[in-house]
Amino acid sequence: MKRKLVLGKGYREKIYILKDVILTLSEYGALNQTALISHCGLNLKKHRNILDSLEENGMVTRFEEKAGKRTVTMYKSTQKGLEFCKTILDPYEDLFPRKSKNPEADKTKLSLLILI
Repeated sequence: MKRKLVLGKGYREKIYILKDVILTLSEYGALNQTALISHCGLNLKKHRNILDSLEENGMVTRFEEKAGKRTVTMYKSTQKGLEFCKTILDPYEDLFPRKSKNPEADKTKLSLLILI
């Protein structure tokens, strides 16, 4: 699976956020909530509902680990989440690629495509 992560400030469609979360978890195994949010470039207050939705639908699992006196919330991708990514999200991104930060590069790609 090819992974393109859009970093920085800008709008990212929910479907791409879902893919980024699932692929980040598959890449790192299990991540705590803070690390996952950071790696995916999300805001916990704004995007907690996405994590909850992924868990409710069985795409990721949430579990807690004790770290001394603290309890750390951990996330891990599931096989169902990886299959969803492979069968639904990858073809979607092939049809509707993410917007590039460099519109000139997109124009060059389009002109090369027209030449072919």
